[in-house]
Parts: sequence; structure tokens; C-alpha cells
Amino acid sequence: MPFNFPILLTWARIVLIPLIVGIFYLPEDVVSRPMQNLIATAVFAAAALTDWFDGYLARRWNQTSQFGAFLDPVADKLMVAAALLMLLKLQRVNEFIALVIIGREITISALREWMAQIGASKAVAVNMIGKVKTAAQMVAIPMLLYYEPVVVAGIALDVGRIGDWLAWVAALLTVASMLYYLQRAWPQIAERTKS
Repeated sequence: MPFNFPILLTWARIVLIPLIVGIFYLPEDVVSRPMQNLIATAVFAAAALTDWFDGYLARRWNQTSQFGAFLDPVADKLMVAAALLMLLKLQRVNEFIALVIIGREITISALREWMAQIGASKAVAVNMIGKVKTAAQMVAIPMLLYYEPVVVAGIALDVGRIGDWLAWVAALLTVASMLYYLQRAWPQIAERTKS
């Protein structure tokens, strides 16, 4: 297993997951709910930044590896799934949204693994719609974790409501990206399921 700084950043993302979840299990007389929200948001944001840095540094320093390419999306999916499950517990995200996002991640991961086994992984390589979906998720989730109103230039912003809207956008993009990848893979699926 290769070990370098970009892979260390990816592992850090996985290690931060229990902190994002665990902060909400502390008694509110120890850490108030607004402070729990702030800490979870800050940790999630820091973890999300490592996602950008690990790939950038791996390419810049020529430290890309098959293990890093495997671990990076696993870390992303674990982080998003853990945050969504916590948001479900806090009743800040709709069950349908969580099901769609987590279900899509499982489906597309399995599809990519199968396509790689048959030598057709390029057909389901990451696409722009997948990147936009990820961006929407990575903005919606911290807003739902924070959930407190914010005053900007004298205007009160309902961060929770904005996060909820973005979560619906992310869910729609999630479905669109899943359909895109399934459509790209369909010729291979049809070919290999003929009776």
C-alpha cells in the first residue's frame, strides 16, 4: 500500500467522520446545539477541502496511485453517507433525499467496478454532471449541519432552508447523473444479459 501526503489527506477525511457524527451525541449542557452545529460544519468543510487538495497534490507531485484512486471516492462516499445519516437523525434532511443519494453512490460504485472488470471503465468515467452533483452536495450538507440563521449585510438568511433547497437540487442531479452513467453502460449491460 503506497503512503504519501495526498493519501494521508484522504485517510484524514475518513478519520474525521466520527467527529462529524460524534459531536451531536455530546450532551447539550456540555456543548450547546449551536456549537455542535458549528463544529460539525467546520470539520465537514475541512474534510471536503482535503478532497480537493489530495487529488491536486497527487497530480502536481506525480504521486497518483491505484490505491489512492480507490481510496479517494470511498472516503467521499463514507463522509457524505455519515453526514446524511446524522442529518436524518436530526430531522434536517428528507428521507427520500438521503435514500436517493446513498443509493446512487452504491449503484454507481458497483456499476463502475463491473465495468472495470469487463474492460469498459472509460464509459462510466467521472462526468461534469457528476461533478456538479458533488458540488451541490458539498454545499448543501454543511448548510444543513450548521442550520442556524446567519445575518449578512443586515439580512437574515435561513441557512437550513437554503441547505434544504440545495439538497433537493443535489438529489435531482444525483438521479440525472445515475441515469447518465446507466445509459452509458447500457450497451454493455444489454450485450452481457442476452439469453
